Amino acid sequence: MSTEQTQAPVDARAALISLRAEVGKAVVGNDAAVTGLILALLCRGHVLLEGVPGVAKTLLVRALAASLDLKTTRVQFTPDLMPGDVTGSIVYDAHSGEFSFREGPVFTNLLLADEINRTPPKTQSSLLEAMEERQVSIDGRSHPLPDPFVVVATQNPVEYEGTYPLPEAQLDRFLLKLTMPAPSREDEIGILWRHAQGFDPRDLAAAGLRPVAGAAHLTAARQAVARVTVGPEVIGYVVDLCRATRELPSVQLGVSPRGATALLAVTRAWAWLAGRDYATPDDVKALARPALRHRLGVRPEAELEGVTADGVLDRVLASVPVPR
Repeated sequence: MSTEQTQAPVDARAALISLRAEVGKAVVGNDAAVTGLILALLCRGHVLLEGVPGVAKTLLVRALAASLDLKTTRVQFTPDLMPGDVTGSIVYDAHSGEFSFREGPVFTNLLLADEINRTPPKTQSSLLEAMEERQVSIDGRSHPLPDPFVVVATQNPVEYEGTYPLPEAQLDRFLLKLTMPAPSREDEIGILWRHAQGFDPRDLAAAGLRPVAGAAHLTAARQAVARVTVGPEVIGYVVDLCRATRELPSVQLGVSPRGATALLAVTRAWAWLAGRDYATPDDVKALARPALRHRLGVRPEAELEGVTADGVLDRVLASVPVPR
């Protein structure tokens, strides 16, 4: 392998790791969420970002967008949003007397779907083809989306009035579900200190954010991730974890094979980001919760007893033997 070939993945890794520091200029803490977003970029996957109001979900995605040399679009999902407002629609041109397709905001590299659960299922489903096939079909014609294309959707887990829960079919198309908890006391002091010094979350350029990675880095990184070695014991461990979720009496919907492939993909990306060309069972354990929690359907009677998806995964991780 030539020097140029070995240097490119190293440069790509350094550029993507530097995203953490760049996003940190605007968002205090939440390193796990930033890392999850980077993994999604590496895997060409989508992210569901969940947290109570005021924990900087939207700011985090905006800061990531400002740190990437990619085209970004934000859509505020509201009850009156129509599918055509997202995908685009056929419009009539009075000057030419012809109909033509006008692209919607989904034709971008990084789409921020803000408060996705505030729009009706009809509009939510308009993203299904885009997320899975990376194209939009309008009037019998398919229109490919740019590459890379990643959807980062935010939602509020505690407010249910005026919201529409995402169906399982759409949840399963998110590579990761990341949660953003309230900050620690030290982080909250840091947030207030920045605001006291004049930080304006509406002006990220003034905070010094600049693009530090782009499409070329992502292409080189994805090629490097594809070369990460996965042993049969790691693949077997992924399968055993996913199959164990289907056998618990408190679960009515276990992890599908799509979930298993998602866990394997982020495991390889995590290993590469850590500087290794091989994946380990510990990598699988580190990514199991964000990759699988949204794919589990807990029975209603179990939910009443306090059973959660994360709790189920904790039980599975504790019971399935780890290969050595």
